[in-house]
Amino acid sequence: MHTGLVHAIDFEAEGRQEGFLSIPHSVDRSPYYQIKIPYVRVKNGDGANLLLVAGNHGDEYEGELQLGRLMRRIEARKIRGTVTILATLNVPAVMAARRCSPLDGGNLNRAFPGNPSGTPTARLAHFLEHDLFPRHDVVFDLHSGGTSMAHLPCTLIERRDDKERLERSIQLLSAMGSSHAFIADNGMQAPTSMGAAARASVIGLSGEFGGGGAVTPRTMAFTANAIDRLMLKLGIIDDPLLSRGLEATLPSLQLLSLSRHSQAVYATRRGWFEPAVSLGESVEAGDLAGWYHDLERFDLPEEELRFAEGGIVISHRLHCDSQSGDCLIQVAEPIDRSQIC
Repeated sequence: MHTGLVHAIDFEAEGRQEGFLSIPHSVDRSPYYQIKIPYVRVKNGDGANLLLVAGNHGDEYEGELQLGRLMRRIEARKIRGTVTILATLNVPAVMAARRCSPLDGGNLNRAFPGNPSGTPTARLAHFLEHDLFPRHDVVFDLHSGGTSMAHLPCTLIERRDDKERLERSIQLLSAMGSSHAFIADNGMQAPTSMGAAARASVIGLSGEFGGGGAVTPRTMAFTANAIDRLMLKLGIIDDPLLSRGLEATLPSLQLLSLSRHSQAVYATRRGWFEPAVSLGESVEAGDLAGWYHDLERFDLPEEELRFAEGGIVISHRLHCDSQSGDCLIQVAEPIDRSQIC
């Protein structure tokens, strides 16, 4: 009754399975309450084994909506290999429209490797890293800027010492149809899903597919294309399941490096942020990043904020009202393949 997480997935069964990951969590109004996380798993013979997840943060909707659509559409006869889908991974956060779980305050993407006897978020992280991830070849965790950030649509991997796996990761990134992909340097011990994938010895892919706590036709199409192109590259499908049509020619891929805190501008006091540049723009060190206003001191001029490093603008804060410590705007450094392989 007090198991960390329970499920009825048969990992060897052919065909389609659907059900719930269940996390017991006794609360005042319901002593035997369980958090229910829906899943679909479809298997058709041998082939690649892909895990698709979204809703790691609850207010990041492109992945949640497109994977929900895929859960309804996917059939065993339409694939080769195995696809497991969790569209609302952090269900309490999704239902509360929050980044973190309202049940325990847990940020799932900072909770790995987890704890089988800890909070619900810690138990879920432990199950993912130690049980579910190792059963797959590739884990694709879809993110966005969430309610508070606008993000340049892009795919993402972590830099790894395993050159063969890193090369394969870049091949998959290149096939997903993004114009930008960034290489993060959080390391093997990172408490993120990508750190967990590395420790589980599987390929971890991620990305930022929009932002603002909303979706647009452009961001939804970008997300659908990335999912379909990944499954096509892995040989799982022959025809798109989500996209209305895929361009035959892929855009050129600009690789970006995000590895230093100095690539971002942070607030150091209460203020109201006005960006001076747009996502995707190239900037140099010393260029104007934006203005910081003080709506309590109209006798003071707005403060000019400048970039410490150059690069391509990949995200900025959407909430104008900001507190000390908030990341206001961020750049990534353009690199070529020879710098990472």
